[in-house]
Amino acid sequence: MLLVLVLVYVFNFLDRQILSILAERIKADLGLSDAQIGFLYGTAFAVFYALFGIPLGRLADVWVRTRLIAIGLASWSVMTALSALARTFFQLSVARIGVGIGEASASPAAYSLLSDYFAPAKRATVLAIYSSGIYIGAGLGLGIGGLIVDRWDSAFAGQLTPFGLRGWQVAFLAVGLPGLLLAGWVATLREPSRGQSDGLATTPADAHPWREFALELRAVLPPLTLYHLWSLGAGARGLTLNLGAAVGVAVVVTLLVSLLGTPAQWIALGVGVYATISWSQALAIRDQHAFDMIFRTPSLRYGAVGFSLLAFTGYGLGFWTAPYFIRTHGVTEAEAGLMLGGTAAVAGWLGVTLGGLWADRWRARNRRARLYVGICTALLPLPFAILMLTTGSTWLAFLLNFPVSVGASMWIGPGASTVQDLIQPRARAMASAAYLVVVTFIGLALGPYTFGRLSLASGDLGTAMLMGLVANPLAVFFFLLAARHLPADEARRGSHA
Repeated sequence: MLLVLVLVYVFNFLDRQILSILAERIKADLGLSDAQIGFLYGTAFAVFYALFGIPLGRLADVWVRTRLIAIGLASWSVMTALSALARTFFQLSVARIGVGIGEASASPAAYSLLSDYFAPAKRATVLAIYSSGIYIGAGLGLGIGGLIVDRWDSAFAGQLTPFGLRGWQVAFLAVGLPGLLLAGWVATLREPSRGQSDGLATTPADAHPWREFALELRAVLPPLTLYHLWSLGAGARGLTLNLGAAVGVAVVVTLLVSLLGTPAQWIALGVGVYATISWSQALAIRDQHAFDMIFRTPSLRYGAVGFSLLAFTGYGLGFWTAPYFIRTHGVTEAEAGLMLGGTAAVAGWLGVTLGGLWADRWRARNRRARLYVGICTALLPLPFAILMLTTGSTWLAFLLNFPVSVGASMWIGPGASTVQDLIQPRARAMASAAYLVVVTFIGLALGPYTFGRLSLASGDLGTAMLMGLVANPLAVFFFLLAARHLPADEARRGSHA
């Protein structure tokens, strides 16, 4: 199970990260800016990934999780391949939205499956090994994408290409279609009993899983959110609060668009924030206990913000490092893809695995250990990242990217396992989806876009990346807050169970 789910996550990030190495060619062909490229990688993907993760997380709590992952994998693989047919910014945005919706099926269900197969004492290690697929996939995306785009465009320079395809379009086809084969394998995996590793074995409470999915989907899709609240008995007060939240979000979005432009970025993010507010309001009515576990557990709340700020830096650096080397050091896509892709795969795998092992072993002596690993992840990579972005030596910068990637990846397992530790088995997938909403909105929707905006404002991508590192010290503050509350919150979970 663990091996196959790692492969699923490899394809998840292979299809996601390949846009980074293709960014310069796509910008030239479609006439896009850094902010638009950041939107395509971040917000267009992230908002729908996060929102659909909620109903798909609910479906994972009441349906066959392996089957759900298989369907999602097939879906996002098809949408990645369809990205090759895009001829405009809008068409590529739609394809990226489709990839985001499909990929939303994977992690909530995978976290839940692995938490049932492995004991709590091994949970951070196991979830870290699963999450190593992020870096293996990202590395493969950079390496494969760089080779394909460089070789294809060089081979057909000044000539008509087969089917009129450019190198970046061929790259999308090459990484998208193989996922269909893996989806068939995933569908054959065995489903474990829920909660078996915690001694809290349960079965899905509802015999109609797709009805549960539809209800949860209705809770996050405006304007169906209003009907959903009314049908749950929210009353005039509940509907008024929801409409007030909608107006507040609309005002903030209007101000951001007037100040910063890029309306697609802020409208999409605003819709996502409003949908999340509506979903949480509905959850409080329908399942007060689950709402309390997810939203009224202080250590989970503060920890999620801390890990999200690390994701902000990680996604920002992860996406813009390849364009930085191409622009600043004058390397080709193939060179950047091979060097950075190999580094991402090896260093990322090493960092995320070491982070999980370290968190589990330290936790045997200190229950706050997983949050402390988050603090170390925030601080250790900073001097290496600063030197990487300021040195004039290309080879030194490539070498420094290795410790940056190791240090920046250690938080993944501790973050995911912190959620699993604080939530009862019956709501783990849904809680994971809620956690991923926060990580995705702050990390993926804002990280790459913000780095792109800072690049436009400063006129230098390296300067923008240095400015983005400010998020890491802020993450330390939230981890310290979370650590204060963790023992009491874990004790409360035990009493609830």
